[in-house]
Amino acid sequence: MKTIPPALATHHTSTAHAHGAAARPLLEIDGFSARFGETVAVRDLSLSIARGERVALVGESGSGKSVTALSILRLAQGATLSGAIRLDGENLLDKSEHAMRGLRGKHVSMVFQEPMTALNPLYTIGAQIGESLLLHEGLRPNAARARGIELLRRTGIDAPERRIDSFPHQLSGGQRQRAMIAMALACRPRLLLADEPTTALDVTVRQQIVDLLIGIQEQEAHDHGMAVLLITHDLNLVRRFAQRVAVMEQGVLVETNTTEALFGAPRHPYTQRLLDSAPKRRVVPVDPHAPRIVEIDTLSVDYRVPAKGLRSLFRRDRFRAVHGVSFTLRRGETLGVVGESGSGKSTLASVVLGLQRAAAGTVHIDGQPMDGPRSASARKALYSKMQVVFQDPFGSLSPRMTIEQIVGEGLVVHQPGMTSAQRRQRIAALLDEVGLPAESMPRYPHEFSGGQRQRIAIARALAVQPEFIVLDEPTSALDVSIQQQVLALLTTLQQKYTLSYLFITHDLAVMRAMAHRIIVMKSGRIVEAGDALDILTRPADPYTQALLNASLMRGADATRP
Repeated sequence: MKTIPPALATHHTSTAHAHGAAARPLLEIDGFSARFGETVAVRDLSLSIARGERVALVGESGSGKSVTALSILRLAQGATLSGAIRLDGENLLDKSEHAMRGLRGKHVSMVFQEPMTALNPLYTIGAQIGESLLLHEGLRPNAARARGIELLRRTGIDAPERRIDSFPHQLSGGQRQRAMIAMALACRPRLLLADEPTTALDVTVRQQIVDLLIGIQEQEAHDHGMAVLLITHDLNLVRRFAQRVAVMEQGVLVETNTTEALFGAPRHPYTQRLLDSAPKRRVVPVDPHAPRIVEIDTLSVDYRVPAKGLRSLFRRDRFRAVHGVSFTLRRGETLGVVGESGSGKSTLASVVLGLQRAAAGTVHIDGQPMDGPRSASARKALYSKMQVVFQDPFGSLSPRMTIEQIVGEGLVVHQPGMTSAQRRQRIAALLDEVGLPAESMPRYPHEFSGGQRQRIAIARALAVQPEFIVLDEPTSALDVSIQQQVLALLTTLQQKYTLSYLFITHDLAVMRAMAHRIIVMKSGRIVEAGDALDILTRPADPYTQALLNASLMRGADATRP
């Protein structure tokens, strides 16, 4: 099997003719452009992928990565496509829609970023895997079911004979992504497109999915030359997965090289900026005598869950989400909370914010008990001390409210004595604080980029001058360069206003950049706590060690600036 050297990646046509069909790449993108009206999303792109090769297409949001992947399947709705996209020498842009239906799923398959939205909630996993087998392979239902079970077992889902009859909502995020991979592999495609397949997953699940994709691709490449095109902005994932990397900026391919060469000596300034976008540590030591803003003592939280069978008529079972957790947060300090989904991180945050009642233990905010009796005015004063910035800046901002209304909402509630002019002046100052012009006030959230929307959310949180802010995965949905900007903003604001942060994340690189101290949670319990750099360089608990290994961090990385 012959692969094309990276240096010849975009100049292969004459070579292919010289050496015959055996030397021809599996996928040839030649002078490809995609337009949406007057907007050019992809401009004159030329790239090839050899049989059995793993190639990563890298760039920030809006660079044209996903449009390119969707155009291979002719699923870029509303786009005008030109140039050529050849699969085994056949131009897909010349094929009819009927011919493309026969090709999708059979010869080219796709694994999407968010399996919960990509999977049909009304059909079982088995029905969705079997659909392409019935359509393309002509299998009978029983044979399709047996093949589905085999695929689920191959992707590492436990008890596949039972899981095949599950609906998507009955599976975890990692299981849903494994089911998506099983669907994509059902007809043994020649080309697999993976669009951000691990973005929404915990670090350990992410590692499992990456290892799974590599193992399956290597086996399928050995059997019939399957290639993978990975679309991502996760540079750690690229370094681990890809053999070759292509970098796009604003619809233009700016650089392509082997993974080792590109990471070792990037040539294009944009590639250099991308690789230099890893979060940088700018933590200022906290005064050891600083007052304690948050104090948690032996906190436990229970949820009621329905009992099964006849017991449901007489009792309700309880699930303990948090077990005896204790910690403090000082003024001006960032406490990182690390753990996988289901570890109790978000439940802990909801208790601190007063959105969830504790089953046992105490929570004090600035010396006042959260669950103590108080008047409405006293309760409002207590809640003004805390704010939250959520993971998804688009979902957390009302699409029906202007930026002025969003940022000023807290001022209306907590500072009702402000005049309209004073409030507008304060909102303009807040927007300037987070790097947005005052002219943004009459606009709506959909008119801003993801990074700008997160800046708006931060401005909203600052409006009532809180003492501490809960940051719930505030950068996980952002590109690496935008992530770096938001983290730098949060650090600047913390140092300016002596803010305290309860920072929830599963991204240990972000935690290294931001946290003074870290608590590591597993199954509702704290398994390790201490200085951030100590934990990231010398983890004592096996679970913390597993998280560090899964995130591809190394001890030397944890201490770099």
